[in-house]
Amino acid sequence: MALRGTNQEFGRPYNRRIVLESIRLHGPVTRGEIARRVGLTVQTVSTIVRELEENDYVLSLRAEPKKRGLPPATLRINPEGGYAVGIHITPMGVDAALVNLSGDVVTSLHREAPNATPDHAFDLIGALVPELTRQRPGGRILGIGLALPGPFGVESMSFVGPTTMAGWKDVALRERLAASTGLPAFFETDMAAAALGERLYGLGAGFSEYYYLYFGVGLGGTMVHDGAMLRGAWGNAGEIGHIPVVRNGEPCPCGNRGCLERYLSLEALRRWTRSEAEWVDEVRPIFREAIAVIENLFDPETVILGGLAPVDLLERLADPAARLPNTVAARRDRTAPRVMVAQGGQHSVLRGAAALVVSGVLSPRFGQMFSTERDRERGLPHGKGMAA
Repeated sequence: MALRGTNQEFGRPYNRRIVLESIRLHGPVTRGEIARRVGLTVQTVSTIVRELEENDYVLSLRAEPKKRGLPPATLRINPEGGYAVGIHITPMGVDAALVNLSGDVVTSLHREAPNATPDHAFDLIGALVPELTRQRPGGRILGIGLALPGPFGVESMSFVGPTTMAGWKDVALRERLAASTGLPAFFETDMAAAALGERLYGLGAGFSEYYYLYFGVGLGGTMVHDGAMLRGAWGNAGEIGHIPVVRNGEPCPCGNRGCLERYLSLEALRRWTRSEAEWVDEVRPIFREAIAVIENLFDPETVILGGLAPVDLLERLADPAARLPNTVAARRDRTAPRVMVAQGGQHSVLRGAAALVVSGVLSPRFGQMFSTERDRERGLPHGKGMAA
């Protein structure tokens, strides 16, 4: 994954995040190595590192000298330098985790809350946060990140149907989240948060160009290009679940028929009346067609299959013995499988939601001062905070 800083005057907050992420990815690492990796001067890196050290975000270590002269100090993330709360709301309930700066889940909690109303969900979140933070008394809590099913801002599709949060239309998510917890708040679609968690802490760290296929209550995905998620003009790129795949198929709450997630999702499995093994056999051809669409559209190094479904279920869907269709990805010089199964599960979403906080607090996005007006024009919930 390419991390590149900027020497423009307004780029310091961005550079701070890039340097911190480089330390997390490659540490222990020297200042000179960071400078070469991100394209900044050693002086600029040293200035940023000094600030990060003063705030206890990174630790500087120096090995015992083996010959004349001191070896250069190496840097690594201070896991206890700060914590973020990650929240995931689904039609099934609320999951929450306390995550340290290294991306480790310190503790996690689940509350059953089928089709929770906003009032009920935010009451639960307000009670969960103190329970989580008690695990690290005195620890610095940077903020809270929320992941929930999208898309956002689409009149006929947002917060409609069994795979999303019905009844959440026009809820000021960021404001309600901040009010219920007293913390800086950020939010994102669950598929994008899961892709971010996978990029930072999972299989995605080993690729620059991959597609993350999120198998949850619904179905979605995110293309990661050069380490950054492609979000689209309105932040809703990746709603693959609403691609019609079966002519005159099942009606979908979005208004179309035969949409992919009507057959390939946990909600589709819940409606299935026979055994899970029979369901896998039934939908595997549809899954392979979906992979073909993804590969031909995006030409990824690999498709990473993850989300809320059990790993063994995902592995059966992605059975390598079931031959995939011929696409642009069917290359002889491949170094990775066409489909890989992530192991992070629910924690990928929660870590990604927590990562929104670290990104947002340490490196406010360029143009954030204009985001409220822009998002209002696009019909997005007020104050939307997305991953950089």
